[in-house]
Amino acid sequence: MKLSFQDPSTGIMEGIIDLHNYIMFYLIIVVILVGWMLYDIVLEYGLYMYLGMNSLEKMFESRRNSLNLNKVMHGKAIEIIWTITPSIVLVLIAIPSFSLLYSMDELVEPVLTLKVIGHQWYWSYEYSDFSDGDISFDSYMVPEDDLVEGQLRLLEVDRKVWLPIDLPVRVIITSTDVLHCWAVPSMGVKMDAVPGRLNQISLHIKREGIFHGQCSELCGVQHGFMPIVIKAVSISLFNKWVDFNLNN
Repeated sequence: MKLSFQDPSTGIMEGIIDLHNYIMFYLIIVVILVGWMLYDIVLEYGLYMYLGMNSLEKMFESRRNSLNLNKVMHGKAIEIIWTITPSIVLVLIAIPSFSLLYSMDELVEPVLTLKVIGHQWYWSYEYSDFSDGDISFDSYMVPEDDLVEGQLRLLEVDRKVWLPIDLPVRVIITSTDVLHCWAVPSMGVKMDAVPGRLNQISLHIKREGIFHGQCSELCGVQHGFMPIVIKAVSISLFNKWVDFNLNN
């Protein structure tokens, strides 16, 4: 069982994982500090008030004096600290997140354009940058009865999307009927397919492999049966695939 992120295949996904780990560092510190303060407050005031026992009150009184807990729970200093400290933490988190957001929205000059069209309930793909013609096909989920050993249930398709590695790719996403969402977790991609509108994202795949995704929008009764499979290959192998599809 894999509880963490999928292995990244793009620089964007690597940045998302790094930002997550960076934020978790501050989150753990905040949880420990706030948890300790809540525990101490409940132990100091709640328990003996609920039980009404003088012995407990005396015990907590001596404990409070020995640890000087009044300065932790009351006073101007602590009020200033827990107001300013979260602001500083938010600034430290915002600085790397801004650079990641900028890189996600940055659109470089693409070498290849892939058009993705969402339907109820399958995907269509179009490659239209070739002088010898266009490549277009529909991609349907492989039914469970047709799966062979080693294939993934609800994640296999009859026709995969082939994309080259180490080249900037522009993906244009739209829909013909209802809202869909083209999402591939290992690439850090999640973009809505909106009827009558073209949304655009950039991909720069760094390694070869087969990457799975699914529609992430509640688009109807068969919403869970719209998988996405991208096969990232070398440039030479991609060119052979293009020649084969243009000639057949």
